[in-house]
Amino acid sequence: MAWIRITATAALVAVLGAPSFAADNANPLTDSATWEDLRGDVAGDAPIGDGAALFTVDAPYRAEDAATVPIHIVQTNPSARIDTAMVVIDENPAPVAAELTFGAAMAPLDFELRVRVNQYSNVRVIAGTPQGLEMTGRYVKASGGCSAPASKDPEKALAAMGQMKLRLFGEAPAMSVPRREAQIMIRHPNYSGLQRDQITQLFIPAHFIDHLEVWQGEDLLWSLDGGISISENPVFRFSYDDNGAEALTVKATDTEGNAFEQVLPKVAEG
Repeated sequence: MAWIRITATAALVAVLGAPSFAADNANPLTDSATWEDLRGDVAGDAPIGDGAALFTVDAPYRAEDAATVPIHIVQTNPSARIDTAMVVIDENPAPVAAELTFGAAMAPLDFELRVRVNQYSNVRVIAGTPQGLEMTGRYVKASGGCSAPASKDPEKALAAMGQMKLRLFGEAPAMSVPRREAQIMIRHPNYSGLQRDQITQLFIPAHFIDHLEVWQGEDLLWSLDGGISISENPVFRFSYDDNGAEALTVKATDTEGNAFEQVLPKVAEG
């Protein structure tokens, strides 16, 4: 990697202008009366352990865009197993943002998604393991993410709905090291029901992807059951063990009954 020399002033500008990601647990979960009310609905009476020794959650302390807040989950104990993960945003109108299920090829887990954060809130990830539930997360300063205007004209957004793109990073792995990094992008407005049409000022009805599956050949990589907190035009980045299949297949449905399926050939882009 080439190193770039910059002045102290330029470095300061770069730091202040860049997204403020968590570092050294700078924005840990905080005490939350909202979570105390939510906990039973989310996890029932099941005990929830401290997941800090199992995985980390990286998120900006102060989000640059409340409608597209990156949440990065990285497993730090590769000998353990994470079968599921629930992303919970305490203060959102619909706190459960996503319920994820992972296939064996996703281990050890390295997964990123983008969510809406409606007001300053804890963002929790509750991992399901054979030993029980483990939780950690970040406190994120953001507001207005669920009601932020859509970035595209509704007619254009609906016309492009369901289009998908796959990016694979790096060279195809050797068989002895089959790990790959991929990014899947899906065109969908994912209307939250809290956004207004910029012309009529009427609320746009909720319309979002509610189920998503990613397959390599006959093997399920991961699936997602989502709600209004998943960002517009969702983007998912993840690492997985390549089984040699020539493509990834993405299947999705939305709340209007639309079904989308696309076979995405594996072509490295960078």
